[in-house]
Amino acid sequence: MGRYWFVTEWQVAATPDAVWEELVRPPGLADWWKSVEKVVQLDPGGADGIGDRRRYTWKSRLPYRLVFEMTLTRSKRPHLLEGHATGQLVGVGMWTLTERDGGTRLRYVWQVRTTRPWMNLPLPFWP
Repeated sequence: MGRYWFVTEWQVAATPDAVWEELVRPPGLADWWKSVEKVVQLDPGGADGIGDRRRYTWKSRLPYRLVFEMTLTRSKRPHLLEGHATGQLVGVGMWTLTERDGGTRLRYVWQVRTTRPWMNLPLPFWP
């Protein structure tokens, strides 16, 4: 199966605490990340959020959607969130938040593999 490593970074004019609240609030990402179509919280987890489980539906320029569940496994407020994905993608995603230039630098590192053979078929190039 295909293995992928993605790194996405943003700089936002908000405190790490404010950004943290946005990341952990359901539906959170679907409100501002255009590739996230839908987020459904399946289990809120414990008081620290560990065990929070959500189903994500992602869309992209590719002609299909990805559906997977993410379970929060590490949480260090307001600087680190890490979760494990299962479903059409399997792997680990980690948010780090760093105070910088009066705002917050967000970094998302996503190490996943696909679980469906058809997801790794060559696609014709399109502009």
